[in-house]
Amino acid sequence: MVRLPLTPAQLAAGHRLGAYLRQARGERALIDVAQEAGISPETLRKIETGRMPTPAFTTIAALAGALSVPLDELAHICLAHTDLHKSVH
Repeated sequence: MVRLPLTPAQLAAGHRLGAYLRQARGERALIDVAQEAGISPETLRKIETGRMPTPAFTTIAALAGALSVPLDELAHICLAHTDLHKSVH
């Protein structure tokens, strides 16, 4: 199966998600949050920097739990400015 290239909207959403997660992490060490979420520090680093703009749902859910942020808020960030977002609301 060939994966289609990400759209500019998907890439932008990945950057928004990363910025939000960095802010939510605050002063907590990246390695501590990654460990609590059950992901590698490198995965969290890639998400926070936008190099992994479309992480798996389970990864997003685990980060929401580790950072005590609402999962629906992360979904809103990921879906903002997409056609899918318009059909969800």
